[in-house]
Amino acid sequence: MTLDSGLFRQAPGAIQYNVFQCLTSLVRIMKEATFKREMIGNEGMVLLDTVRRLNRRGAVAHLLKLLQKTHPADMAWVFRHLAHEERKKVFSIITQTEMVGEFLSEVDESIMLELVQDLTPKFMVAVTSEMASDDVADLLEALPDEKANEIRQLMLKEDREDVDELLQYHPESAGGLMSLDFLALDGELSAENAVKIVQERSEEKEMSFYLYITHGDGQLTGVISLRELLMHPPYRQLKNIMNTNVTSVTTDTNQEEVAHVISQYNILAVPVVDNNYNLVGIVTVDDIIDVIREEASEDFLRMAGAGKDTEILLKSTMANAMTRAPWLFASWIGGVMAMFIITSFHDELQKVLALAAFIPIVIGMGGNIATQSSTIIIRGIATGRVNMQELSKVIFKEMRVGLILGTVYGLFLGILAFFGYAETQYLGLVVGISVFFVMTMAATVGTFVPLLLKRLNFDAAIATGPFVTTSIDILGVLAYFLIAKSLLNL
Repeated sequence: MTLDSGLFRQAPGAIQYNVFQCLTSLVRIMKEATFKREMIGNEGMVLLDTVRRLNRRGAVAHLLKLLQKTHPADMAWVFRHLAHEERKKVFSIITQTEMVGEFLSEVDESIMLELVQDLTPKFMVAVTSEMASDDVADLLEALPDEKANEIRQLMLKEDREDVDELLQYHPESAGGLMSLDFLALDGELSAENAVKIVQERSEEKEMSFYLYITHGDGQLTGVISLRELLMHPPYRQLKNIMNTNVTSVTTDTNQEEVAHVISQYNILAVPVVDNNYNLVGIVTVDDIIDVIREEASEDFLRMAGAGKDTEILLKSTMANAMTRAPWLFASWIGGVMAMFIITSFHDELQKVLALAAFIPIVIGMGGNIATQSSTIIIRGIATGRVNMQELSKVIFKEMRVGLILGTVYGLFLGILAFFGYAETQYLGLVVGISVFFVMTMAATVGTFVPLLLKRLNFDAAIATGPFVTTSIDILGVLAYFLIAKSLLNL
């Protein structure tokens, strides 16, 4: 999308400011995405060391200046690496600044709960009055019910009503994500009057880049961007220049689907409507970036069998262990079963001791390709690249991949076994066929299990890690010894 420089210069100052602010926000988002790794690296460590040093020296004035110059998101990263007492002291200084509300919106939930437990409800009301309503709703959702209710009772009626409206929706739905600060105009307004309204109300709105057009009781009928508004004469009515093909979501739409819509159509915000198609809020791209990051983190944690709590690194040692223990139990069961299978072929192992040397690599290759297939399928499901109506095509494609890779690595390992172990001339054939069979089977199982779980409406991410690798360990060991017993006449 391009911006006509002549039209931009002729536009009222408030419109120019709003367009500039939107473009600046986009640039900031892209810069943060590009340089976050660097910030967490060298610059982040410098900032962390500086905060610790100033805190130890009790240099409150210098620390206050540093905090005022630091973005709340960067300070939230610093807090992850501070000790409990350091956090309390530094946060007591943050509460003296105007950044406290934005900082609480950026910091991890477990740390936020730790920091606000000693703050009075009256102080929290003063903080929330400077925050966006959707951020306040997220904050109250995380707090204990008793404390959240105390804060709600002290809030202004208008603020409390906005927050209560958001709290009625599931936190992972469009209703729970949406912001109530948006610009909605009547279609009968002229472009000139619309510009005046933008000038008057843009400061209090979260994103005025899109103007949503409504009629009647607030039914969504169209949308127009500021750029498009500038390109039309001042007398023209909004209903004659708006885009009636509006992409929207409902209040109960899952956050993953909202993220998919914004990503699919490359828009900066998506309107949220109720069952009567009345416009009730918008979900902006900055919230969706957080959703995408959170969903991806949860998927990776589930695939590793570590639950879905994205703040697992901030948990205590015991809580961390208890979260991961049930998933590891599945691996333990699989290992015990594989042990019994190997034991049952004790006589065969005694006759051809070299068989034991190849167990780890046969099972390892199977487990690796199964994990690859599961990961590819799970991400494909999440991004909409897997057609659930053509499962056989997806399964057979991964099976063919397993056949190709199994042939290549089976051939390599078979040649190694043939020349490296003279115990039996057929050992290379056994190992080669076993690797071929196990890798083909593993790729097929790694593809089939997440697809089956998805078809049964279970979370496909839990298929990887403990369940797939455990099944491959059992089936792989069994197949290896059955092939060896058959070909070696043991």
